[in-house]
Amino acid sequence: MFVAALLAGSVAPFASEVVMVGLHQCGVSATELFIWGSLGNTLGAVFNYWVGTLGNPKWIGRLLHIKPEKMEHGIEIVQKHGAWSGLLAWIPLLGSVITVSLGLMRVNLWRCIAAFAAGKMARYLVVLFLSDMMG
Repeated sequence: MFVAALLAGSVAPFASEVVMVGLHQCGVSATELFIWGSLGNTLGAVFNYWVGTLGNPKWIGRLLHIKPEKMEHGIEIVQKHGAWSGLLAWIPLLGSVITVSLGLMRVNLWRCIAAFAAGKMARYLVVLFLSDMMG
C-alpha cells in the first residue's frame, strides 16, 4: 500500500484507491491501509514539493510533462490560497501541479505537509468507508 500511495502521491499516474480497496477486500486492516496509504501519499506530495524547489516552471513542466497552462493555474491557486491549497493535493492531476507549485514558490514546508496529510487522510477515510459499505 505504501508504494502504491507513494507513486500516486507523486506525478506518476497511479490509482492507489484501487489498490487500497483490493487489499481491504482481501482482509487487510483498514487501520494499516489508512496509515501506510496516508504516509506514502503524503511523502509523494513532499517529493513533488521538492521537485518544485529545483527550478523554474518551464523546466519542471517539461521534466514532469505538465503543460505550461496547468503550471500557471497551479501557481495562481497557490498565490491565492498559500499552504491551504495543499488540501487539494489528493485531486488527480491538479494535486501534482499544486504540490509542485507550492515548492516552486517556497511556501512553508511544514504547513504544506500538514495540508497534504489532512487532505490525503480525509480522502482515504472516504475510500475505506466506501470499501466497507461494498462489503
